Amino acid sequence: MSPKENVAINQLFERLECRYALRVLWALRDGHPQTFRLLQDSVGGITPNTLNTRIKELRECGLLEHGSDGYIVTHTGQDLLKRLSDVQAFANRWVTARAKK
Repeated sequence: MSPKENVAINQLFERLECRYALRVLWALRDGHPQTFRLLQDSVGGITPNTLNTRIKELRECGLLEHGSDGYIVTHTGQDLLKRLSDVQAFANRWVTARAKK
């Protein structure tokens, strides 16, 4: 991987590694807008202050926006979520395998 590619992936991971960032995006993966309260309930366990911070960060990096009906992922965010869609199948297999041990 080139140094330029490393910089790009490191910048993306830096944003996604923030606590609850992926959960916020994942809660919006169905494409339906969510109000702040509904998003907080969908994420679960997140404080209003932390959710505000994650929303601000995700908006600044172009993955999330606020529409007339609530928060939604942008086209860029949808692209990222498409690429992460295999994570659900992997997680299901992983949990099943761990339960068998």
